[in-house]
Amino acid sequence: MRFKELREDADYTQKRIAEYLNIKQNTYSQYETEQRQIPIEALIKLAFLYNTSIDYIVEITDESKPYKRKWKPYNRLSWQ
Repeated sequence: MRFKELREDADYTQKRIAEYLNIKQNTYSQYETEQRQIPIEALIKLAFLYNTSIDYIVEITDESKPYKRKWKPYNRLSWQ
């Protein structure tokens, strides 16, 4: 999974991403280390935050460009 790579490339802390996902920092840390499975809702939010696809985040593809989206459920900038 590319959680840590994406977070560090965007200059975010684990605490900031945890706030965005409305979870505790240690829970997010467990997602990064794959000690805990991430819910699909959180994956969707991260894909929008990083402007990529879930396939890229979970390493199904190396193409970071997101697919054309039918809807936009999250405002990427509202929490920054």
